[in-house]
Amino acid sequence: MSTVEVNEIAPLLTVDNLVVEYPSKKFRAKPFRALTDINITIGQGETLGLVGESGSGKTTLGRAVLGLAPVTGGKIIFEGQDISHATRKQRRTLSRDLQVVFQDPYTSLNPALEIGDILAEPLGVQGMEQAAAKKRVKELLDQVGLPSDAIHRLPREFSGGQRQRVAIARALALSPKLIVCDEPVSALDLSTQARVLDLFLQIQKDTGVSYLFVSHDLDVVRHISHRVAVMYHGEIVEQGPAEIVTRDPEHPYTQRLLLASPVPDPDRQEQRRADRHRLLEIQRQQTEQAGALA
Repeated sequence: MSTVEVNEIAPLLTVDNLVVEYPSKKFRAKPFRALTDINITIGQGETLGLVGESGSGKTTLGRAVLGLAPVTGGKIIFEGQDISHATRKQRRTLSRDLQVVFQDPYTSLNPALEIGDILAEPLGVQGMEQAAAKKRVKELLDQVGLPSDAIHRLPREFSGGQRQRVAIARALALSPKLIVCDEPVSALDLSTQARVLDLFLQIQKDTGVSYLFVSHDLDVVRHISHRVAVMYHGEIVEQGPAEIVTRDPEHPYTQRLLLASPVPDPDRQEQRRADRHRLLEIQRQQTEQAGALA
């Protein structure tokens, strides 16, 4: 074993003071700032859960890591390399180690291709011979719990959960080191969600892959994440171990997210709703006070 302590090992991904802005469509108007001074790290074999409501900026952060959103300021460091402004050629090389699983598995899969061809496509792009690619496809189907005859079937022949397994298999094809998971279970029913989340956990245990796991659901990120970062209006307002952030959050916005999760007891649910409205009012007043002082 190396004499280097775990906490001294350089993280796999470092996002340092990241700023993302989009040009305004209005003449001479200021650009829209989607992310402000974002700082996160992800270690080898670690899952960082990125949670927030729609419009919080969490998906934009994932897209910036993938090179799909403009980096206005700060840096994105992957394995010690600054990829903030990587070229297309550099991105093709990065795709071996950096992959993505999108929210809707059906729209991310070519409906005209058989599953075998979908999984073999990234292997062929990287120059793998046909025989080796065919063997790898069979390994991937087994890894995500799909039958071997799936290789000759079309995406429409599968359920939503099975299609997401295909999307996960495609992301795993090149044995990446980091997978950006953008709301990968939000379109699935609860029982299917649980099975897919368990699949993510098993794959991480078997391969050591890291995840940037984007979700709006604190219960989901609690189940799968080692650490959690909470985003609100393009900023990270709270960050820490998953067990602490998801059960005893400090920031009012994180507390609101926790209270938004439904519970089976009607009386408790009514109390949670009242507490959530109270926190929302407190946050609204604080925002108005900050605006007045500015």
